[in-house]
Amino acid sequence: MDTTAASSMAASLPLSSFTSWISHGTPSHPHVGAKSGVKLSLIRLSLGIKHRRVDLPVYRAASVVFRDLDADDFRHPLDRQNTMILKTIPGLNELGKAILGSMAEQVMLLENIGTSVLVSNDQLSDLHQLLKEAAEILNVEPPDLYVRQSPVPNAYTLAISGNRPFVVVHTSLIELLTRRELQAVIAHELGHLKCDHGIWLTFANILALGVYTIPGLGGLIAQSLEEQLFRWLRAAELTCDRAALLVAQDPKVVISVLMKLAGGCPSMADQLNVEAFLEQARSYDKASSNPIGWYIRNAQTRQLSHPLPVLRAREIDEWSRSQAYISLLKHATKINVVEEV
Repeated sequence: MDTTAASSMAASLPLSSFTSWISHGTPSHPHVGAKSGVKLSLIRLSLGIKHRRVDLPVYRAASVVFRDLDADDFRHPLDRQNTMILKTIPGLNELGKAILGSMAEQVMLLENIGTSVLVSNDQLSDLHQLLKEAAEILNVEPPDLYVRQSPVPNAYTLAISGNRPFVVVHTSLIELLTRRELQAVIAHELGHLKCDHGIWLTFANILALGVYTIPGLGGLIAQSLEEQLFRWLRAAELTCDRAALLVAQDPKVVISVLMKLAGGCPSMADQLNVEAFLEQARSYDKASSNPIGWYIRNAQTRQLSHPLPVLRAREIDEWSRSQAYISLLKHATKINVVEEV
C-alpha cells in the first residue's frame, strides 16, 4: 500500500515510500503515471468518524508465535511472481538510490515527528505492546510507531534507504476498530516490512518520476511500468493480509477490518456481519464469472493500487482454510495467553 502522511506533505514532497492498509483505490484517486507526473496512491476514506476516547488495555490476542518465520512462508504466489518481474527492471535499484537522497528522507522523518505522537513504553504504552506482540509473532524487528490526528481511517509504513522504518496509525482508525482489529492492521504494515515491499514501492515510484522527465520516451516507459507496478501492489496487499491473519489467528478479525473500511463506522459496528460480507464476495465472483463480467472486473481493477475489499476478504477466508496456513500454525511456538479484561 503506497501513501503519503498528510495532504500537506504530499503537496510539498513528491517522493515517498508509503504503504497503506486501507486504500483500494479508484481510477480517480492519485496513482503513479498520471500525465502531470507521479502521484502517490494515498486513498483517503472519510467515514464520518466521531471523536471519542478509546482505552486500550494490554492483552495478547494470539496463542502462537512464528520463531523462524520467513517472508516466503506466507507470501502470496502473485506477490512472488510480480516481485520477480520488478527485479528484472534494469537499473531500478540504482536509479532509486540516486534520486532519493538523504535530504528527502530527513524531510519525511521530521514531518512525521513534528505532527504525530511517537508510541513507546512511556507514551501510549498499550499501543506499543500491541506493536511488540505483533512483531514478535511475525519474527520481525518492530519499527517506530506514530499516532497521527486525522479523520481519515488509515495506517501506512515508510521505509527508505535501509534506515529504521516507521508505521503511522490515524486516530480515526483507532476509534473505528476493536483492539484485535487494530493489531491486525499493525501486523499488515509489519508484513510490508517483512517482505521488503516498501523498498520496491519506493524505487518503482522514483523510476516512474524519472522517466517522465525524458521527452518523447518517458510516457511510454512509465505507462508500461504503471501497469506492472499496480499489478504488483495488488498482489503485495494480499500477502500483507496474510501477515495480519498470522497475528490475529482468526480470519473474522481481518475480514472485519476490511468490511469496516469498506463501509463501517463506530455507531454501526455492532450491526456488521462478517458472514454476510463473505457472501457479498461470493456474489461478486459469480457476477463476474461470465465473459462480460470478467472484462468489466478487469477494467474495474486494472488501475487500482489495492484489490477490492470483497476480494481481499475472500482471499483471506480461503487461505485461513488452506494447508499452508494450518501447517504454519502447527509448527509455531505456543505462548501463554493473557485474556482481555
